[in-house]
Amino acid sequence: MSPEELRRKIEYFKDLGVKELYRREAVAVAPAAEAVAATVAPVELPSLAPAGDTLIQIGQDIGECTRCGLHKGRNKIVFGDGNPEAQLVFVGEGPGADEDAQGIPFVGRAGQLLTQMIEGTAKKEGIPLTRADVYICNVVKCRPPENRTPEPDEMQICGQFLFRQLQVIRPKAICALGSTAAKALLGGRDGVTKLRGKWHKWNDIPLIVTYHPSYLLRAYNVEAKREAWEDLKKALHFVYD
Repeated sequence: MSPEELRRKIEYFKDLGVKELYRREAVAVAPAAEAVAATVAPVELPSLAPAGDTLIQIGQDIGECTRCGLHKGRNKIVFGDGNPEAQLVFVGEGPGADEDAQGIPFVGRAGQLLTQMIEGTAKKEGIPLTRADVYICNVVKCRPPENRTPEPDEMQICGQFLFRQLQVIRPKAICALGSTAAKALLGGRDGVTKLRGKWHKWNDIPLIVTYHPSYLLRAYNVEAKREAWEDLKKALHFVYD
């Protein structure tokens, strides 16, 4: 097994909540037995984020990524945008056409709505906050063809960089936008409807789930818009009060 394969397996188990691994060691027993018995010794999992990690280092490590098939159709890698010391981080699914062209997350119609939601809600709640004060990124950094949902292997490969981003920033709270982001960060199969409205945890960081802005653009989702406003209001007060 290569070091890269081993690291990915360790990431997988750590995301599942496994804190320790065990290895078997051969221990000789009485000569008459002419056999070895297996004992186990705990092995502390190595950190997935290098010591002294930074957003700049993560970007450099991504490089001109060709680790999965998404690179074939991309124009630009969409790494992240905002305050590197943000107290609140928003995580979406993946870049769309506008984001792929500009290399900045959430700049299309959904992104403009997200900006309005952040700044409009903050203003109504008396919180001095703009988009530039938070950090915004996605589960995958390259645009999926036709804006399809990212495949599990694509999310796993890009997930290592999302993990490092969140570990470097260590915000007071995370807001997962949509089911894909929620599943990537929390695991499980539950969608937004079941997950929203209450706090969860990602690596001991409080996490709230709400609807993706692209879903809210649909005219008939009036109730979802109200719920998203409630979710965002809860997140902002938790972080900035």
